[in-house]
Amino acid sequence: MLSDPVLSAVPPAAPAVFVQALALSLGLIVAIGAQNAFVLRQGLRREHVGSVVALCAAADALLIAAGVLGMAQALGRSPLLARALALAGALFLAVYAWRAWQRARRPQRLAAAESVAGASRGAVLAQALAFTVLNPHVYLDTVLLVGSIGAQQPQALRGWFIAGASAGSVLWFTALGFGARWLAPWFARPRAWQLLDGLIALTMAVLALLLLRHGLMY
Repeated sequence: MLSDPVLSAVPPAAPAVFVQALALSLGLIVAIGAQNAFVLRQGLRREHVGSVVALCAAADALLIAAGVLGMAQALGRSPLLARALALAGALFLAVYAWRAWQRARRPQRLAAAESVAGASRGAVLAQALAFTVLNPHVYLDTVLLVGSIGAQQPQALRGWFIAGASAGSVLWFTALGFGARWLAPWFARPRAWQLLDGLIALTMAVLALLLLRHGLMY
């Protein structure tokens, strides 16, 4: 039987790398914050939802790609730097897992952000862009952390890593914006966020262990 040329071109490890990047992206992006509250608010109002979702997801994808490709060049010139960033990333994820576990023990909720009623598409997108690019955690998460982890993948798998991490943003913002009317009551329940943070803590802990093993193999 002849093999499918498309399937045969996919590296065996590609699905695992895609899922790892997807889990990492979702773990970092699913949190109570101004950007998520703004997207939720636009979804509840059904106002320029598609544009807001597209902008937020596209911004994340560009930053992730820039981080992975830029870090790849830097790490390729210094294996020692690659090991240091791998170990630092493992430590960061371990701390993130601990913080998520601590959040899971404290009730909290996500409320829709306020903004001017009936705002134009341009004004809404300007707000969404501000919530995205003016948040220093965005660069820490996408460019530095996701970028350094993705850059340590073999060259043939970096595209899959970028795709997986970007897919996490697309899935989250799409669900948050277009599913707002169904998700808002769920997000308003502290217990739901406790369960979600518990899952994030577990995911980040597993990823931290995988990254630690990767760093020790250098």
